[in-house]
Amino acid sequence: MKRSPGWLRLLWPLSLAYSSVVRAKNWGYARGIFRQRKLPGTVIGVGNLTVGGTGKTPMVLAIAERLAGEGKHAAILTRGYKGATEAGSGGVPQSDEVALLRERLAGKVQLGVGADRYKNGVTLARHGIDWFVLDDGFQHRKLARDVDIVLIDATDPFGGGVTLPAGRLREPLSALRRAGIVVITRSVQAPSPAIEAVLRRHTQSPVFYASTRLESVLRVPRFDVALTPQDWQKARFLAFCGIGNPAAFFEDLRNWGLPAVQQRSFRDHHVYTAREGAELEQAAVSAGADALLCTEKDVWNLRNVQFTKMPAYCCRISFDLSENFWSALTDLAGRKKAGATQ
Repeated sequence: MKRSPGWLRLLWPLSLAYSSVVRAKNWGYARGIFRQRKLPGTVIGVGNLTVGGTGKTPMVLAIAERLAGEGKHAAILTRGYKGATEAGSGGVPQSDEVALLRERLAGKVQLGVGADRYKNGVTLARHGIDWFVLDDGFQHRKLARDVDIVLIDATDPFGGGVTLPAGRLREPLSALRRAGIVVITRSVQAPSPAIEAVLRRHTQSPVFYASTRLESVLRVPRFDVALTPQDWQKARFLAFCGIGNPAAFFEDLRNWGLPAVQQRSFRDHHVYTAREGAELEQAAVSAGADALLCTEKDVWNLRNVQFTKMPAYCCRISFDLSENFWSALTDLAGRKKAGATQ
C-alpha cells in the first residue's frame, strides 16, 4: 500500500527514532559492548534489508541442498513464523516456510525451529551438525556467523531509502558494510548498473544475481500430479497468493508463460478459510479459468480448504546461481574459519 506524502511526513520522526535505535545496536555490536554467541561450526546467514519477500526461502533452500549434495552435515536455523515451533495442536504446521523446507529437503538437512537459534544450534551440534544456514539472519546479531548473504530485490531494492515505518528498510543502507556477499534477485537485467552503483557506496563485497526458475507445476495438496509445460502454457489460471511480494509472483507467471485470467492477493502467511476457497473457485469459474494456481508456500495455508469445482496447482521454484557465487561463498567461509583458528 502506497502512503501519501502527508502520511510520510507524519511517520518521518518515527523513522528517525527507529533508525537511531538500530544504529546504536549495531554500534554496540561493532564495539564489543554486545557479545555474539558462536556455534561450533560454520554459520552462513541469509537475510535482507527490506521488509517483504526478497527470495530468502529459495536461497536458504539452494544453500542447504548444495551443502547436503557435498556431503556436509547441515541444518537450517529458522525462527519460523512469529517464532512458533514446528507444529501446534494436532500437528498443524505453524510456519508455512518451515513446512515447505521440510517437504523439499526430505530429511537431507535438519531444521532447528524457534526464536532461540543459538540453543537450537547447540542441540543440533551435539548430533553432528557442523554447518548452519541462518534463515532471515541479517538482523539477528546475537548469533555470530562466518558469511552474511544479503538479498536485494531488484523490483524494490532499497525500500524508498527510508527505514520503518515511513519506508521499508529494516536497517539503514550503511548496514551493507556487514555483508560478505550481495545477491540481487528478480532482476530482468544483469548486471544492473543503477542498483550496483548504490550498493558500491556502502559495500565492496562481491555482487551476484539469482534468477527464479520454474521447476514444476504440481497438483495441490499432494504434489502427486505435475502438469507438462505444454499443458500449463495452454491452461487459463486464476492466480492467487499470500506472500510478502505478490506482484513478483504474478510477474514471474507472465515471464514463464503461464496466463492468469485473474489475480488475487492476500497478506503474507495468510491461512485461507473454507469460505475464501469457495470464493476463489467461484471467481475462477466466472473468469473462465480452467484451474487455480498459487505458490508452493500457499499450499501449507490451504489446510482448511477443499477445492471441488476445479483443480488447484502450485508453482515449485528454485534459484539459479552461478558457480562463481558458490566459489565465493566457499572461499569466504573458509577464510573466516581459518582466521578464527589462528
